[in-house]
Amino acid sequence: MNDVLLAVGIFSLVYAAIISEKVDRAAIALLGGMATIILIKSYTQEQAFHAIDLNVLMLLTGMMVIANIMSDTGVFQWLGTKAIQLGKGNPTRIMQILVIVTAVTSALLDNVTVVVLLAPVTLVATASLGISPIPFLIAEVLASNIGGAATLIGDPPNILIGSAAGIDFLTFLLNMGPYVLVVLIIFVLGLPLLFRKELRKANDATVTPEYIDASTLITDRRLLWKSLIVLGAVLIGFMLHGVFHLETATIALAGAAALMLWSGQSAHKVFHHVEWATLMFFVGLFVLVEALVQVGVIDIVATWLFETTRGNVMVTSIALLWGSALLSGIVDNIPYTATVIPIIQKLGADGMNIWPLWWALAIGADLGGNLTLIGASANVVVASFAERSGHKITFMKFTKYGAITTLVAISIATIYLWRYF
Repeated sequence: MNDVLLAVGIFSLVYAAIISEKVDRAAIALLGGMATIILIKSYTQEQAFHAIDLNVLMLLTGMMVIANIMSDTGVFQWLGTKAIQLGKGNPTRIMQILVIVTAVTSALLDNVTVVVLLAPVTLVATASLGISPIPFLIAEVLASNIGGAATLIGDPPNILIGSAAGIDFLTFLLNMGPYVLVVLIIFVLGLPLLFRKELRKANDATVTPEYIDASTLITDRRLLWKSLIVLGAVLIGFMLHGVFHLETATIALAGAAALMLWSGQSAHKVFHHVEWATLMFFVGLFVLVEALVQVGVIDIVATWLFETTRGNVMVTSIALLWGSALLSGIVDNIPYTATVIPIIQKLGADGMNIWPLWWALAIGADLGGNLTLIGASANVVVASFAERSGHKITFMKFTKYGAITTLVAISIATIYLWRYF
């Protein structure tokens, strides 16, 4: 019992610290993970380090390297500028185009990387149009979480789920893609209604898009072509990795290494820009969650959930969907997903059909991240960027739009999940 209390206590303290945002989340997760090894006598370092999922860490590392090299070409700025020009000065149309660009690119690359690269473009564009960037930034963040839900690599929770459930890239896309497409279409069409006050003010203003020769934004065409070829090969590899019997991490790292060599990029420079804090956060998280598994907490929760739903897969799936959406809005969806995965695995070991549960968790965690400002990493990153630029996105302002978007998306998901029953 002492070990159970210690594991739950340490885990709760780390969670509270992460929510408070007063300490570095990577540092506190690592400290918490090491504390479980030191203080829980029945939990060994061998058990803890064996729980660290290298497939997840190496997949993220490979995609970060590819994205960082691509950022040197100016392609993301080019995409944003073209979207503005296609909008022909109409704020509503520009927002819709930027949202589509954000969602699509977030499905192919990590959504945090995408919003970081597109946010500066949005600030420049809205300044030239004489309108507030806040509704545009919020819309892009919401779109990044929607688009990121479509693929195995679009949002960190998906990588965790795919690795734990043995779901390959193509299977994930086929199951999540149609749902995400429906939600994205409704979101894009609903933007004029969702942001009606802000867009009405913008449309009433006299706006003329500043002329920019988009072609000048591509700073290295040769590197761009090399990057696109490698990225295309990596994406094809993801879709066919089951045929080649290769893990997605191997394919991503191979692509990253090939692009570094082909482009002549210095490994020291490229790896300097890898988000090591995010990777170390995952390491601490894996160790923390494994402690809960080893002392029996996960077994207790899984048994309670099974008994409460009486083993009914449909009831369990719907409860997990809505519960995940709510909790992922309150806390970051990465630690939440890492915590729930062992529970689903335990339910599977007890004989439940857990296939629908994986999709309920993926949808709930990904789209629930839109609920509040701290629900997903992309939200926090853009809010911090906006504040540094003099445009503060408050918690309540974001939640006003995020709550509506999440409610609609999860309601659609409830209907979508019926296909598995």
